[in-house]
Amino acid sequence: MVSTVPPAVSVDAESGVWRVTGEWTLRSLSPRIASIRSALSRVPADAEWNLDALTRVDSFGACLLWRSWAARWPEVASITPAHRAVIERVAATGRRQLPRPPRFTALDALALLGFGVFAFRDHVLDFLALLGQLCLDVVYLLRHPRQWPLLEISANLFKVGVKAMPVTALVGFLIGVVLSYLSALQLKAFGADVFIVNILGLGIIRELGPVLVSVLVAGRSGSAMTAQLGVMRVTEEIDALSAMGVSRTQRLVLPKVLALSLAMPLLVLWTSGIALFGGMVSAWIDLGMSFGFFIETLPKVVPIANVYIGLAKGAAFGFLISLIACHFGLRVRPNTESLSSNTTASVVSAITIVILVDAVFAIATRSIGVPS
Repeated sequence: MVSTVPPAVSVDAESGVWRVTGEWTLRSLSPRIASIRSALSRVPADAEWNLDALTRVDSFGACLLWRSWAARWPEVASITPAHRAVIERVAATGRRQLPRPPRFTALDALALLGFGVFAFRDHVLDFLALLGQLCLDVVYLLRHPRQWPLLEISANLFKVGVKAMPVTALVGFLIGVVLSYLSALQLKAFGADVFIVNILGLGIIRELGPVLVSVLVAGRSGSAMTAQLGVMRVTEEIDALSAMGVSRTQRLVLPKVLALSLAMPLLVLWTSGIALFGGMVSAWIDLGMSFGFFIETLPKVVPIANVYIGLAKGAAFGFLISLIACHFGLRVRPNTESLSSNTTASVVSAITIVILVDAVFAIATRSIGVPS
């Protein structure tokens, strides 16, 4: 085994010449890089150099030396032609100016807009293809009832419905308390305490309950669905199902869509009830309103049609959230970066679609369930 001479920088006390010895390579310099840089920093600008004892040098070692010499390095005479050639290449690279980034023009903006339009078109086409495949699967299962994935549907119903009840109840109760407290501050100023029942009833049952549950479910269950399908894509489990002749939409997508579409109206009803209870407690504390009066007045000021609208919103939101989550989950590429980006896009898209569809519901049902 050939022994290597460790790199070093020293100065001759008599002549004042700085000598570079040993192998100046990345492998040899790495254990001593701190001491080497410290020694080079103490070299004066007008120092004389001698590199006769330099045995080997690579681009890393040449870069260290060239930075110490700066513009004076061609004056170093005591150096072999081979080592000088290595340092010359490093010096030529160091003098080269970095390329300037191209200016952002109107044509670049148009290209970005075009890419965005084409990406949106691809998403819409894939989404419609997935929706159409689900419709075909439902028709097939109606003709073959024994092949319904009941176990998968019940398992997903438990995960997205029962397990979501504690967090939705907690958030619903706190939202009810906050909404009742803020409303009571204004109503007391005008002596209109009894109208707190109208505000809480219409606001929670018709609008706030369905939207609040949808946002929570999109962040909790929607992201979980996308991540599950994405991991199955990364580990090639979906490809294995296709190779065995098992429909991925029947066994993976359809149970999730049906489960969340069935669970969302129940979660909306559950969360709205807990939120009304929180508002009732806050009204009792702030306004001295009894529970009996609140419960007796609520059906009079909030028509039953608002409950139906809330349940319909829950079913529609659940269907869209699950379908969007499965859409992005199936688009995951076999790498972790694609998994994280599609999971984020799934949650953001689901919440955005929920708000847009809620606006459509508000316009379509503006004359339904509103007390005269």
